[in-house]
Amino acid sequence: MVTIAIIGRPNVGKSTLFNRLVGKRLALVDDRPGVTRDRRPGEARLGDLEFEVIDTAGLEEAAAESLEGRMRAQTEAAIASADLSLFLIDVKAGVTPVDQVFGELLRKVGKPVVLVANKAEARGSDAGLADAYGLGLGEPCPISAEHGEGMSDLRDAIVEAIGIEAFDTEEALDEAETDVAVPESEEVPAYDATKPLRIAVVGRPNAGKSTLVNRFLGEDRMLTGPEAGITRDSISVEWSWQGRRVKMFDTAGLRRKSRIQEKLEKLSVADALRAVKFAEVVIVVLDVTIPFERQDLQIADLVLREGRAAVLAFNKWDLVEDRQAVLADLREKTDRLLPQARGIRAVPVSGETGEGLDRLMRAVAETHEVWNRRISTARLNQWLQGMVAHHQPPAVSGRRVNLKYLTQVKTRPPTFMLSTSRPEALGASYTRYLIGGLREDFGLFGVPIRLSLKKPDNPYAGKRKRFS
Repeated sequence: MVTIAIIGRPNVGKSTLFNRLVGKRLALVDDRPGVTRDRRPGEARLGDLEFEVIDTAGLEEAAAESLEGRMRAQTEAAIASADLSLFLIDVKAGVTPVDQVFGELLRKVGKPVVLVANKAEARGSDAGLADAYGLGLGEPCPISAEHGEGMSDLRDAIVEAIGIEAFDTEEALDEAETDVAVPESEEVPAYDATKPLRIAVVGRPNAGKSTLVNRFLGEDRMLTGPEAGITRDSISVEWSWQGRRVKMFDTAGLRRKSRIQEKLEKLSVADALRAVKFAEVVIVVLDVTIPFERQDLQIADLVLREGRAAVLAFNKWDLVEDRQAVLADLREKTDRLLPQARGIRAVPVSGETGEGLDRLMRAVAETHEVWNRRISTARLNQWLQGMVAHHQPPAVSGRRVNLKYLTQVKTRPPTFMLSTSRPEALGASYTRYLIGGLREDFGLFGVPIRLSLKKPDNPYAGKRKRFS
């Protein structure tokens, strides 16, 4: 795997950039210089690139036996072991004599370097950006590590410095075209069907949530009864289904906000919402005798907006007489009323008799697998070519919007980033066309799909006009 070291003098934003690349707050960040002392490795992702990144201590001129000198030795060891160094400077403060000293050190090492001009979003950074050329390390790449600006430009600069072939990927993307070489057998991590499941059971009051949980457990663990609102706390229980550990949360019934008056109920609802955020799959329980009330749809929409995988459980199925007709009606209403999760799995069950519970758990496991699904960048861009050929992006002022490349940036839920020349001109209808195609062609049914549009930042846009 490619190793990239982030280096620079103290307090230029190295740890902030490290945290952004690894997607977690692993490194301490503070306004005081010198917080980072040791080398900290992490697994990073930048667009379609995956690599190991090393956060390092700030480079300082100091005696070898001092603490600062030993910190510098650690940083120099990171430079020696890395395939590429990201040399950060603070363009808001401008290029300092210390930057020049260590720029000379990097040139002597002779390894690939990308000069990264951090804090480029600040006013007055233009002068520092111009001075950066004097370091002799090529064109500076302006970014804002704190705000996440310029990340696509940084990706391109890294690829230009060491080549796409250095990474464990064959999906070298031509930014002007969408032609992608698709490898015959690209490995995507397999779904681990042995991992424990975290499930929340939500729904309106008196939909039968606690009765359903008791039936799963095979005992009267939850207090139940005909009264609505018996459950107040979100109670977690653990059990096993087909050898797989399950942690399930029974939650308080969610009423319309206008009807919630008591402080205790407000706390119960807040607790239920926390359970939804903690869960991976959420079973939305509906009373089949009065399904799809407004509150049912709002609960399902809330689950999907939180990015959770959802499964519908039509409870009290034992009370239904004409089952075929009711089932056909439920399927039609599900597709019509929940278009944001087309293909969502819906299972008729009975908490009283235990009917349909095994089918419900199979639906939960299948939806969890889809929620964790990863699609290779090569397959996505081959698919994107076909979508564009079938339906061209809109043309604005006679210019066709150029779709450069598509990549999946995360799972849980499936999240994609589309690089395009003019995101603002693509339009909601074309975005819906792409999301619908992703859902249909890659089987992403019953889970939310997120698609963000990005364009490379151009800090020089409009400057020629300003000085002319």
